[in-house]
Amino acid sequence: MPSEFASTADLEEKAVSFVQLSEHCWAFTAEGDPNTGVIIGDDGVMVIDATATPVMAQAVIAKIRELTPKPIKYVLLTHYHAVRVLGASGYRGEGLEQIIASQDTYDLIEERGRQDMESEIGRFPRLFKGVDSVPGLTWPSLVFKGEMTLWLGRLELKILQLGRGHTKGDTIVWVPREKVCFSGDLVEYEAACYTGDAYLADWPQTLDRLRSLGPEKLVPGRGPALTDPAQVAAALDYTGDFVTTLFGGAQEAVAQGKNLKQTMAYIRQRMDPKFDQVFIYEHCLPFDVTRAHDEASGIRDPRIWTAERDQEMWHALQSDR
Repeated sequence: MPSEFASTADLEEKAVSFVQLSEHCWAFTAEGDPNTGVIIGDDGVMVIDATATPVMAQAVIAKIRELTPKPIKYVLLTHYHAVRVLGASGYRGEGLEQIIASQDTYDLIEERGRQDMESEIGRFPRLFKGVDSVPGLTWPSLVFKGEMTLWLGRLELKILQLGRGHTKGDTIVWVPREKVCFSGDLVEYEAACYTGDAYLADWPQTLDRLRSLGPEKLVPGRGPALTDPAQVAAALDYTGDFVTTLFGGAQEAVAQGKNLKQTMAYIRQRMDPKFDQVFIYEHCLPFDVTRAHDEASGIRDPRIWTAERDQEMWHALQSDR
């Protein structure tokens, strides 16, 4: 495990891709950095996940403005993590009408949004370029439970909570007419799954529900846009394998009475051969193992991460004692 905390040493800028998936849907991706989805309808635009800062949102806005002058009416938050939501204020001057999130996501912002913001900025500073432009926490203005339908002119969008996974508030956007799904971090590909706030026992069943929609194209939380059914199936399989390998290892380790550091070593034997080459694996693994050990030990709901807890966990896992 590298000695630098989390991803503080990751300073390399990533190449951006802006890929059209269907008549109305695009993916803004950057080599394993958090993705943003874009849907351009008849009368306006939806952005799915707002980037980490208003300054960083300008790159997404610039791509949209190459295609359309239509107002960016909606920002949809797939979950509460700071790297996904703190850039929402950057859309205020672009016609923004509503910031949409699930009630569970709203509750998580209320419960732990401030701590998460401070924690994430410390973990991955490159992703918070222009952090001084963040006016504070992002609060949804339109909250739903379970499911809602929204129309961009004649284009129907289904906004769905399919179950717990990456967080308890996970939300996807499903475009039925074009069979395109924007999954947020519920699905990853060629990148590690961050599971520090996850419900690992629930996640595979939630993926099954997403699979049953029959998506033919998908924008994952991290990794390249998936442009055919085979790639979508591979990403769902990949995410399920990551989660079940992690949690299965933790369950075995806890059953054997292993402490957190011993569990890390035990899980690495199972995880490294499959995943140590993917984006942000070393960044995620300490947080992943900690949450997996907690859930396997009977702690159903994720504990709140703070900047102080981050550092204590990181150093404990690297200590020789």
